[in-house]
Amino acid sequence: MRDELARLRRWQADGVRFGLATVVSTSASAPRPPGATLGLHPDGEVVGSVSGGCVEGAVVEVATQVLEDGRPQRVTYGISDDEAFAVGLTCGGTIEVFVRPVAPDTLDLDELARRIDAEQPVAVATIVEHPDRPDLVGTPIVVEPTGAAGGTGNQALDHAIVEAAQGLLAQGATGLRHFGADGERRKEDVAVLVESFAPRPRMLVFGAIDFAGAVASIGRFLGYHVTVCDARERFATPARFPDADEVVVEWPHRYLADTDVNERTALCVLTHDPKFDVPVLKVALATPAGYIGVMGSRRTHEDRLGRLRAEGVDESDLARLRAPIGLDLGARTPQETAVSVAAELVLLRYGGSGNPLKDVDGPIHRDAADVVAQAAGA
Repeated sequence: MRDELARLRRWQADGVRFGLATVVSTSASAPRPPGATLGLHPDGEVVGSVSGGCVEGAVVEVATQVLEDGRPQRVTYGISDDEAFAVGLTCGGTIEVFVRPVAPDTLDLDELARRIDAEQPVAVATIVEHPDRPDLVGTPIVVEPTGAAGGTGNQALDHAIVEAAQGLLAQGATGLRHFGADGERRKEDVAVLVESFAPRPRMLVFGAIDFAGAVASIGRFLGYHVTVCDARERFATPARFPDADEVVVEWPHRYLADTDVNERTALCVLTHDPKFDVPVLKVALATPAGYIGVMGSRRTHEDRLGRLRAEGVDESDLARLRAPIGLDLGARTPQETAVSVAAELVLLRYGGSGNPLKDVDGPIHRDAADVVAQAAGA
């Protein structure tokens, strides 16, 4: 819903009751993940997508019906359904969509947007199925790491939902959870969709060069909160990097040492100058950053490795460096290089091979949670 929120807020501000369709689960090659959203205005305007175009027409019909009678619906389109081909889901996947009416007082989208814009972690847990209380279907609970607003009126169920939602929020994950009518963990009676709006992951770009502008732009496109940092005030200006969320004038290693870094953080060191590179990489390799990419030729990198070894950095840490940065696409321009960096980030996020899809067997779309689980198992 994050991408559609601005338009949905305008509809809500106008006092409009609109239809909201959200993907709650997928399998195989379904094109959009859980949490993908489509909104339908009563005048027919559509925002967002639940399938990249495959079943949009059918979902809009369901949303129209939901707006007319006010009753939420949970619909599934899959490879075993004749209807799947009729509505366009020929890619071989299965998607389950929850469609509900959203009245002006159902969920305060302005407050939700405020928290998201302030990079405050928040989740929305929505009842999508309840065997005994159909009136609760569509009820949202807004969940934060330390509390929640809203509820079902059943304290035990609310406690179970909030606890599960906080767990997903900590992972930045969206998904379906099931409980008994009184919150029992091993029952399937009550289905709840948890949509997590975790703070954007950070991309720190060191070196205010022309390549940095292109990397900052594509980083923002991928959903990162982008910071460009360089000690040279003349080059590190907001005018040169309009797509960066912030531009910092500071020595990179000093800035990084005072910055929170986690496994979702991407560090892109583009200076290829040892007086900048070596100090910042020594700090970077002491952090849990999930990606440390370094620009420069192979010869430059060999010299860099020697300097880092002389600084006491061990081989296991040096192996974390993605250098030269990016995938081998034959990139030459700053924009092409940025695409190669983005491709490497996506590959690492989902466990891709980097090979042409025509040469790869197996599913096209990978679930990030499955990739994490596989890595943990390995």
